[in-house]
Amino acid sequence: MKAIGRGIYEVVSAGRSLVVDADPTLERRWEAVAPHLPGVLPTGLRAGAGPVTVRLPAGVAVGDARRLLNAHLHLLHLSRGTMCVHAVAVQRPVDGRVAVLLGGHGAGKTLAALALARRGWRVLAGDVALVECSSRGGQPRVLGGTAAFLARRGPTRRWFPDLELPAGGPDRVDLSLLPGLWEPLPLDLGAGRVSVAALVDVDGDPAAGGGMVEVLDTHTAATVWWRASGHLLERLLDDRAVVLRQLEDAAVASRRLERVRELAGVIGLHAVWGAPDMIADRIEDLARTGAPAQTGEVN
Repeated sequence: MKAIGRGIYEVVSAGRSLVVDADPTLERRWEAVAPHLPGVLPTGLRAGAGPVTVRLPAGVAVGDARRLLNAHLHLLHLSRGTMCVHAVAVQRPVDGRVAVLLGGHGAGKTLAALALARRGWRVLAGDVALVECSSRGGQPRVLGGTAAFLARRGPTRRWFPDLELPAGGPDRVDLSLLPGLWEPLPLDLGAGRVSVAALVDVDGDPAAGGGMVEVLDTHTAATVWWRASGHLLERLLDDRAVVLRQLEDAAVASRRLERVRELAGVIGLHAVWGAPDMIADRIEDLARTGAPAQTGEVN
């Protein structure tokens, strides 16, 4: 990676390019930035040219650089019919089926995904998934996602003591370093077609972990997708008075709303709660049969 001219770089995300004018120190800090950008591999920064999409201020902190790049990646992918969704995406290698796990911070998406990973599933997106929506109502597919697979140390030690995570250290641990857990999508993106979408909630009481499932109505499902797909704009910068939400004007928001409604209409969204292993049971039921073991309507 060698910058040219004024420090013009090309950030490649799932085959799409974002041209960035940045301080050359971005190269040295790339390893700390790339895992938090959806669809970007460690080799996804290279010398660039052409019209600049985003300018990173000189001396910008790593966290703010990541947030600014992510906000512009949101706009880039949305212009191609793809949403950057706050979700963990996992794939079952035996048949290529993909499950998208949604939920707010602390809901247990990572814990449920880890339970599936212990059964042979592979993590395609650790926190933000690129979900492509067909304008013709076809099956959505995942084009990749963030490589970082962060979990809170306390709950992970509680539910998965065999991982032997030490008690001390930062609250959040990157599990993507575990062998065989995360891998990029193959070039045949058809393997990333979504067969399951679930709103997960890990119940803290093991005795209550029955793995219940309910089918959300389309209005509620659309609301969940809407919130999750605006995640990268709902971030505050540490050092600058910039409101990322303002980058999405009315026309862009309308385009996202169309994709959200399409997703809610073409793939059912299930609410699944319980212990991580019980949630994994229900996700596998859905992936295998297309219907949960227990269902009910949420209005």
